[in-house]
Amino acid sequence: MSELLRIERIAKSFGGLQALSGVSLSAMRGEVLGLIGPNGAGKTTLFNLIMGLFRPDEGRICFKEREITGWPTHRVVRAGIARVYQLAQACRSKSVFENVELSLLTDRIFAWQPGSRCRARTLAVCAQVGLSDVLHRTPQMLPQARLRQLELARAVATDPDLLLLDEPFAGLTATEVGALSEVIAALRAGGMAIVLVDHNMRGLMRLVDRVVVINFGRVLAEGLPQEILSSRLVQEAYLSGTASSGPDVL
Repeated sequence: MSELLRIERIAKSFGGLQALSGVSLSAMRGEVLGLIGPNGAGKTTLFNLIMGLFRPDEGRICFKEREITGWPTHRVVRAGIARVYQLAQACRSKSVFENVELSLLTDRIFAWQPGSRCRARTLAVCAQVGLSDVLHRTPQMLPQARLRQLELARAVATDPDLLLLDEPFAGLTATEVGALSEVIAALRAGGMAIVLVDHNMRGLMRLVDRVVVINFGRVLAEGLPQEILSSRLVQEAYLSGTASSGPDVL
């Protein structure tokens, strides 16, 4: 696997709060990278930096061997990075099909193409994530698991090489987590790189290839899932931090 994303010694502070300090990591093509840590560790800040919502105080972000540090969000998306938020961002007045179609139309490849080809691509994306049976429903008619699929479809429609997933398993049942994991695994098999943030350790560890642990804005550990699960440093960070020590966390 070749390197797709490289983050080099990123630092970011907000006033007197140091959110990230010297964070370095990489994501490879065709892998799912788990990014975990207690609440407030800096995971969301890192996603915001990658997407150009903030500019780092120090460090570099490189994607496809180009530096993209501080690029505006629209340019980051066009370069091939998409983000799926935990909370639904879809237009509530439009159908599932229309929401995915709108996301696809912002892509430089399909924006100029005839309607029939655009429709075919929209149908293909919906089928890819398991939404073919709810195309004409609006978001408010969908259960939580289907809303997650819709957000995923809207991101996939932009044809990304790298997908940032923020808490995709939150609030889902074990069966729903399994179904969504199958979709994510299929995207990985197609060569997409995925960085996944989630507090559902059971769901995350079954899916990811590698894990990076962030604590107090710094990289605490990096390794294979089993190595992270057995790490005393990681266990102490969770059990003594703000994260729950319940059955879904380590």
